Amino acid sequence: MDLVQLRTFVAVAEEQHLTRAAERLHISLSAASAHVRSVEERLDTILFVRANRNLELTRAGHLLLGKAKILLNEAALFTSFGREICGKLEGRLVVGSSSEPASSRIAEVVRALRDKYPLISADLRARPSSGTRQGLKIGEIDIGLILGRPLDAGFTYYELTNVAFRVAGPVAWKEQIEGASWAELAALPWLTHSDSSMAYSVMLRQLFDARGLELNSVARFDNAAVGRALLEAGVGMMLMREEHASQGLQQGILAVSPIAHTRFPIYMAHVAGRRNDPLIRAFLEAAAEVWPGLSPTAAHPELL
Repeated sequence: MDLVQLRTFVAVAEEQHLTRAAERLHISLSAASAHVRSVEERLDTILFVRANRNLELTRAGHLLLGKAKILLNEAALFTSFGREICGKLEGRLVVGSSSEPASSRIAEVVRALRDKYPLISADLRARPSSGTRQGLKIGEIDIGLILGRPLDAGFTYYELTNVAFRVAGPVAWKEQIEGASWAELAALPWLTHSDSSMAYSVMLRQLFDARGLELNSVARFDNAAVGRALLEAGVGMMLMREEHASQGLQQGILAVSPIAHTRFPIYMAHVAGRRNDPLIRAFLEAAAEVWPGLSPTAAHPELL
């Protein structure tokens, strides 16, 4: 079985969409389609059925998906073991990063890696935290940056920093926002994320659900920059990183609630079984130069 084709099968199954899977894997749509077709032909079975605009797994596809993830993870561990016994310090690391790289200082980490180990190259992939977790589990990503709690027991986590978030809205609502109670904030028009598993959605639930409040969501987005554009156009409220809120305040285009704010941690993570992989160790050495005192943090799956 071709592992590249198998990885495409897993990506399509998780995305339920061929185009999104191809974009995630940085391959052409025709290549992704050919990979899935090859797996189906090799197994002599149908893995997907089309449902509206999505692809849904067949019964056989569901059963094979779990086995495929195990196989891909074992392949990553095999490669890790091979590097370990050979003491090899050259190769390529695929790093899952966010589209907001300043807080994690990932550019500085990669620079430190290149200075210390010039034969190791880094391939950075912009991913939401949920996508980074998926990529780590199937060996698509070697090491990743995750915004949120350390939930996966199969990962080794390293806490880097905490990011501040503020609730902000259009400047035209300034008086209303600054004087609003929690209930009044929730009743305002809101911009929410289309993926309930995203850190953005988790933080909003922690802020409002815990107070027994439901947000008046009027529009959803899947990209923070799009959300900010909707806010600036006067569509609704949103939760945003403090640096963006501060910039909007200085520009006179945003208003910020004085009571609604939170902090969320950023972690670096890799599959626990790869802790002795020379490439992973090299990356962690570089990260420790940027983040002194870097040390493993235990996962807390009970927080799920």
